[in-house]
Amino acid sequence: AAFADRLGAAAPTAEALRDIDPWHLAAELTSFNAGLHAHRESWGRLTETGTALCPVVDGEVLPETPWPALTGARASGTELLVGHTRDEFRYFSVVSGRYGTFTEEDAHAALELLAPQPDGARAYRAAFPQAGPEELVETVYSDALFRMPSQQLAEANAAAGGTSYLFELCWVAPALGGILGACHSLDVPLAFGTLNSPVATQLIGEEPPPEAVALSRELQEAWVRFVTTGDAGWSAHRPAGHLTRVLEAGSKTLPYPEQASRQIWEGHYPAPFDHS
Repeated sequence: AAFADRLGAAAPTAEALRDIDPWHLAAELTSFNAGLHAHRESWGRLTETGTALCPVVDGEVLPETPWPALTGARASGTELLVGHTRDEFRYFSVVSGRYGTFTEEDAHAALELLAPQPDGARAYRAAFPQAGPEELVETVYSDALFRMPSQQLAEANAAAGGTSYLFELCWVAPALGGILGACHSLDVPLAFGTLNSPVATQLIGEEPPPEAVALSRELQEAWVRFVTTGDAGWSAHRPAGHLTRVLEAGSKTLPYPEQASRQIWEGHYPAPFDHS
């Protein structure tokens, strides 16, 4: 509702937002998210995530989060293709201008906010003993908001009787000298083959290198194969093996690469964010 009001929309509905220019909407959303801290007192933990738009567990439309619903047999497993990038949070730290500036205070706050309780902060420091504040902030944000929800969804779906295919994109975006890493949203132009779109140009450059073209083809073929046959083309992700397609120059199917984080989160589902 606050975002719709900022845009001058008549109501906080999809219909009211439909006629707004999408580039204007995206720019306003970025600005809106940057100012979330001002709402910390009334909106709670949600304001610390960098985005104010997410599903809300309201007990009616969404009665609970998907992980316990699947593992508790309240939902049936299905064929699932899910993935994330390796350096999810890097995009947000670079775009916000915070990259390279995170302090020990920032790391402490991020771990207290997002690591699984009661001893997740200690577990992160033990699992990544050489990590400085920057790496700790990036790791726990990437895990809590993207990587662990994806990996745990693959596991939960398999436990419910479904077949899960998990991927992690590890290819580094060439833009800005590679500082973005395998960042959030890099998989989007690759999956849709839009390598000359404005988003792709920002991440990949004006002329997509051969590695980007090959990865795009691989990801598109996996999507099409999965949609038509239910099989993504690599070994399924199961609790015993955690096999994952690692997408890079010379992609491979390997045990889940983020094992340290997976072990920290084992037995802890991502908590829904309240909004009050």
